Amino acid sequence: MHPAPAHYPRPAPIDAYGNGGFRFADMSHRGSLIIVPSGIYAWDVAQIDEVTPASLEAVLREIAPPGFLLLGTGATHLFPSEPVRRMFAEAQVGLEPMTTGAACRTFNVLLAEHRDVSAALIAVD
Repeated sequence: MHPAPAHYPRPAPIDAYGNGGFRFADMSHRGSLIIVPSGIYAWDVAQIDEVTPASLEAVLREIAPPGFLLLGTGATHLFPSEPVRRMFAEAQVGLEPMTTGAACRTFNVLLAEHRDVSAALIAVD
């Protein structure tokens, strides 16, 4: 996330994903997304090896323990690097990697239940 990126001002259900982006709140976005309590932001990550502590640092500032982050890893279920896993463990924030499709579906269910949920979603084709 950048210091003052354009964003949608609150979390919203993901209506569709694929073709390199997402649809939400009657809008479309090309690329990956971060969804946190303050809103939905573009995320400059295209694959799992670009998920670094620096790429998720701002996310942790918005998630209070014992919160968690759904990490949509693309078309394949992969695990982020050890430094990323360690950063979340030290912050006492859960990190739940899964495919982007599974992360979108899980996010929508938890959001509909009015649960505190955050997600980092890598776009898929």
